[in-house]
Amino acid sequence: MTTGRSGEVDQLMETVDHLQREAVEYLRAAILRADPLITEQVKWKAPSFCYGGVDRVTFQLRSRDVQLVFHRGAKVKDDAASFTFDDDSGLMRWRSGDRALVTFKDLSEVKAHETAFISLVRRWVRA
Repeated sequence: MTTGRSGEVDQLMETVDHLQREAVEYLRAAILRADPLITEQVKWKAPSFCYGGVDRVTFQLRSRDVQLVFHRGAKVKDDAASFTFDDDSGLMRWRSGDRALVTFKDLSEVKAHETAFISLVRRWVRA
């Protein structure tokens, strides 16, 4: 079993009917491998990943694609306007000063960007 894996999320995933379910599960495992201090829980009816008790990455399962919201907690931080993060992967699409979406069409696209994605998660959770 992967460190940080949650039985609550396992139960949720048994009920998820998502077109890209295999890609979601693949990314779930990749995120947990990115750092041993990452844990998961259910938030907004989707797998969400915490670092140091703060939500950092959450799946958005309402999309036909595989979407992940990269954020700095449930609420916008006071320093959101001045926050900067260098996305050398090119995977992030910024929605606000400190929130971005990462979108993959399918499992093959996930696998093609896996190394860059894991590096991105590792850096993001510590930012």
